[in-house]
Amino acid sequence: MHDKLIAQAQAWLTEDPDPETRTELARLIDARDETELAARFSGTLQFGTAGLRGELGAGPMRMNRSVVIRAAAGLAAYLKKQGHDDGLVVIGYDARHKSHDFAQDTAAVMTGAGLRAAVLPRPLPTPVLAFAIRHLGAVAGVEVTASHNPPRDNGYKVYLGDGSQIVPPADIDIAAEIAAVPSLTTVPRPTEGWDTLDDSVLDAYLARTDAVLSEGSPRTARTVYTAMHGVGKDVLLAAFARAGFPAPVLVAEQADPDPEFPTVAFPNPEEPGAMDLAFATARALSGEAAPDLIIANDPDADRCAVAVQDGTDGTTGTTGTTGTTGTDWRMLRGDEVGALLAAHLVRSGATGTFAESIVSSSLLGRIAEKAGLPHVETLTGFKWIARAEGLRYGYEEALGYCVDPEGVRDKDGITAALLITELASRLKEEGRTLLDLLDDLAVEHGLHATDQLSVRVEDLSLIAAAMRRLREQPPTELAGLPITRTDDLTQGTAELPPTDGLRYTLDGARVIVRPSGTEPKLKCYLEVVIPVGSHNDLPAARAKATALLESIKRDLSTAAGI
Repeated sequence: MHDKLIAQAQAWLTEDPDPETRTELARLIDARDETELAARFSGTLQFGTAGLRGELGAGPMRMNRSVVIRAAAGLAAYLKKQGHDDGLVVIGYDARHKSHDFAQDTAAVMTGAGLRAAVLPRPLPTPVLAFAIRHLGAVAGVEVTASHNPPRDNGYKVYLGDGSQIVPPADIDIAAEIAAVPSLTTVPRPTEGWDTLDDSVLDAYLARTDAVLSEGSPRTARTVYTAMHGVGKDVLLAAFARAGFPAPVLVAEQADPDPEFPTVAFPNPEEPGAMDLAFATARALSGEAAPDLIIANDPDADRCAVAVQDGTDGTTGTTGTTGTTGTDWRMLRGDEVGALLAAHLVRSGATGTFAESIVSSSLLGRIAEKAGLPHVETLTGFKWIARAEGLRYGYEEALGYCVDPEGVRDKDGITAALLITELASRLKEEGRTLLDLLDDLAVEHGLHATDQLSVRVEDLSLIAAAMRRLREQPPTELAGLPITRTDDLTQGTAELPPTDGLRYTLDGARVIVRPSGTEPKLKCYLEVVIPVGSHNDLPAARAKATALLESIKRDLSTAAGI
């Protein structure tokens, strides 16, 4: 057994304030479990532009109270160096294991550092915290959440006073302050002195949700809703009631917060099987109770998924994707919902910049151009989208939509759900559906079909190896289409800061490859654009798009060695 490793673990144990992780670590030391200790003490969780995220457990490579106290102390030191000596820090949290403890520790550290701290009254959606920062004039905000990660994970997301997530160099500066914390014994942690907010902030957020809808618009669409075992239910139901929509039918098995997420392998609407219970709930309703759409939030309710009946027994829709076998419901892709919301906002008279991440569909640019509106592409993540100048609407393909940037400068699954349900209501009054509008957009702008090749790994070195292989042996064509341009995004561009990614431009197609910033995944984003002459041409265009996407996937997988 390595003496240095044991010494590291014992030193950590003496400072650990949590009886659970103390017991866990003491057991590993007593068992001289070198493999497990090495995994936990091989470094520290890196504080990046998503803050912290990782598996719960003892040690500096896990999420635990010791790591959170250090992170809070580093953030407090950073804020004070920025001149916010007595500024307000608002803290929110979800319903995961340890979230409440991490929120309380953060409040204690901020108070001990001379800052003012206020904690939201209970587990609430992340967008409520993002709203609270701007509403209360805070200098920063912290949300304790791991979003849609597995049950064993938790995370720590940091916002600054503009209500958007941190970007470089703030993350680097905060990380340096965290590293400079010599010992937990040097971090004052009083047991009182911070505020626990009442419902007035939530009430103000709910009052603002009404503003995303058009006055006098139809509110007739019926929905089935799943909170995916997260914190969205009560806030979404309150927002829908205020707006005058029919009360959503709940997916009962997933309605209430449960940190174990017992009905899903991953609590992410995009993952296979996650929506099965919602589909079953929708199928069980008939007649006047039959839903027009299914709405899903992820566990912290900053994302919004939408499913529709496509009337083709679960087979292909606009993007050529396939639903659950034998059903007539299918998930819309994030790019489809992004385009639908954009078209709805344009029709409703919205003005301002439409923004999206580089991995999202180029259809948004076509819609904005036709409407005479500014359009920008940013790096992946709402920390970048939210900073678009003059932002009116922003989205990314991973089910994130910002439809009220003055209220919530981040993705918001509650207001996005309201807006897509308003659109479904307007179309319902016209005897049409969301799919009919997607058809119209395809005829007007070309069929923009998107797909994703996503590879989850246990060994992160496999992702680095795939990226290295693509750089050293770059493909010259995919699906028989020549690659006309390759951009290595680590170099940055005139419009984009550097990031680890590759972008391939093909004749009528585009591919972007990047490591995920929040999960152990390599993500490849594919888009093909097929010109469409009329509605009669749509079936052939979809068939062509499906074949092209599958062929690009195969060739890209071979080129990356994954």
